[in-house]
Amino acid sequence: MTYAPAVIASPAISRSRVTAFALVVAAAALTALAAQWRIPLWPVPITGQTFAVLLTGAALGWRAGGAAQLLYLAVGAAGAPIFTEASGGLDVLAGPTAGYLIAFPIAAAVVGRLAEHHHDRRFWSMAVAAVVGSAIIYLGGMVGLVTLIGLSPADAFANGVVPFLIGDAVKATAAGIVLPAAWKLTGR
Repeated sequence: MTYAPAVIASPAISRSRVTAFALVVAAAALTALAAQWRIPLWPVPITGQTFAVLLTGAALGWRAGGAAQLLYLAVGAAGAPIFTEASGGLDVLAGPTAGYLIAFPIAAAVVGRLAEHHHDRRFWSMAVAAVVGSAIIYLGGMVGLVTLIGLSPADAFANGVVPFLIGDAVKATAAGIVLPAAWKLTGR
């Protein structure tokens, strides 16, 4: 008769951390997929990314939502073809869309923080959170357009914000509609 020693293994990483990591990766992947839906405009296209940023921020909270968007930027900057038009690399973060992209983690974190304070429980308070998140993305985009391609602030607003207002209102509404399903997936 042989006796094998009993090994009691405690997981090095808790199940909740593994789940959180998987959700961050899934949220970054959703943003990458949403980037491929595009309507060409000058100087930046309309994409589905803001939908993903707002939704994942509200669904995951400020830490995980912001982390998901940082992961998206890091993987794209490393060269993975996950930005719009299956592009990737640091040059994308130096082009016309750079300001918008860099604002994604901030917007997701702010929307996530508002959601943690129950702004995601009613349509109108979620709409306010989405407007705040969108405003952060617009501001980042305008700063990028002014500093990276030399538009005046008025031109940056006219070309980098105004064309997106109606579409982003639709995307914010869609995020509010999809959010209850996202809560079920994230256990909120």
